[in-house]
Amino acid sequence: MISRRAALAGLVLSALALGAAAVNVGPARPAPTAASGVPPGAPAAPIAPAAPGRPAPALPATEPLLPAGGPSTLPAPAAAASAPLSPPGQRIYERSRQRLLQVRTLLKTQDSQSSVGSGFLVDPSGLLVTNYHVVSQFAMQPQRHRLVYATVDGQQGALQLLAFDVVHDLALLRPVDPAPLAGRGAVPLRPADEPLQRGARVYALGNPLDVGFAVSEGSYNGPVERSFLTTLFFGGSISSGMSGGPALDDDGRLVGVNVATRRDGEQVSFLVPAEPVRALIERGRAAAPVTAPAWAEVTRQLTAHQEALTRAFLAQPWRNAGHPRYVIPVPQERFMRCWGRSSPQALRSLQFEHSACSMDSRVFVTGALQTGHLSVRHEAYDGSRIGALRFADRYAGSFANEPMGGKEAQRTAPRCVERTIERDGLPLRAVACLRAYTRLEGLHDLSVLVATLDGERVGAQGRLDAWGVTAENARRLTAHYLDGYAWTTPPAASR
Repeated sequence: MISRRAALAGLVLSALALGAAAVNVGPARPAPTAASGVPPGAPAAPIAPAAPGRPAPALPATEPLLPAGGPSTLPAPAAAASAPLSPPGQRIYERSRQRLLQVRTLLKTQDSQSSVGSGFLVDPSGLLVTNYHVVSQFAMQPQRHRLVYATVDGQQGALQLLAFDVVHDLALLRPVDPAPLAGRGAVPLRPADEPLQRGARVYALGNPLDVGFAVSEGSYNGPVERSFLTTLFFGGSISSGMSGGPALDDDGRLVGVNVATRRDGEQVSFLVPAEPVRALIERGRAAAPVTAPAWAEVTRQLTAHQEALTRAFLAQPWRNAGHPRYVIPVPQERFMRCWGRSSPQALRSLQFEHSACSMDSRVFVTGALQTGHLSVRHEAYDGSRIGALRFADRYAGSFANEPMGGKEAQRTAPRCVERTIERDGLPLRAVACLRAYTRLEGLHDLSVLVATLDGERVGAQGRLDAWGVTAENARRLTAHYLDGYAWTTPPAASR
């Protein structure tokens, strides 16, 4: 029986098998881990440029929306406004306060909390919505955790997890005893056929930093641009602990769910739109409570997500990097952002131009695992100022030093294939690596590294990374990426 590791290597090998002679496969290269600059428990979020003309942060710049753990000193938090409210803000808060809740994840055998967030009632029967990341510890380890709520007026009770949408970071819960929440009504959802106008006032509610329920006023700024998933840009403050709280319009109707904020900007926050909330309620209202680790359901949802993402990515033609010698694949900026930089021309050293394109968001699975992400980058090198020997040493070193990761709790060690191939007569060195997820059956991280081999003092190196794809989609992405390389001019004219 063929081992899974050998089978994975064979799948990638088939994508590289283009008629060129194979070379020996070297030791497994370390594959890139998903960038995790988000503290444990924080959600992935869209990343906008820090400033025009400057590269975006290499890591997600989101403010964690789960405050630090520890026993709660406020079992019945008092209402607290984050800033002086306008009369409409006061009216919205008074109308909605009975439908607001704090959602806490506690250790099974004690009252110490491991995460805290906000939620809101969406049905008179007591159904409530929060973020998936608020309850993710319970979803993955229900044998070690339990869920409880607290209302503005001090009512408390146990919760059950009915369903979740890991891709949109939503969860649907219900109280074990619905009596304390009876008669409070529900937050109505704004109809999809009534789009909110840019600049309209929006009121984000929740329990920031576990200090008390509050409302934060801001403006609606439409969907985030260049995002694969629809996410709303809220021009207001969302603090840690407000995750899962409602963002309402002037009529108290749900516009979106608080999900993330930027750490490097002011009043740049993000909401999950109301439509996925509506779909989750319909799907989950009659579901049985989650009582076992939810890895299988998370895997099912992530598999569907990566299929849609891969299909959309493959449907887009590559842009040309504009290099005078090579055609280098650069993705469209429909749901990615690209940033570039170059070496100072005055230096008598190796010259380069660098481009990095990446999606702004990742799918939060656990505090230690985020996935559902694509990135593409390249560097074009000019060694005319340093000579052929020095160029060869620097060029080979850059290729060899690319990190490919190692074995860890969430992923296996990478299995890599390395070959010399041709594209349109252009000789390339290509390495493709797969790392399997240990708990997400059938999903992998893919890394493809490419270097041109034709020039003594000139060359280009590129890399594609895909987090959380099936082996078949890894093969398709590999072939698509390699097909993006060619000569800018015919080989005879380029030498």
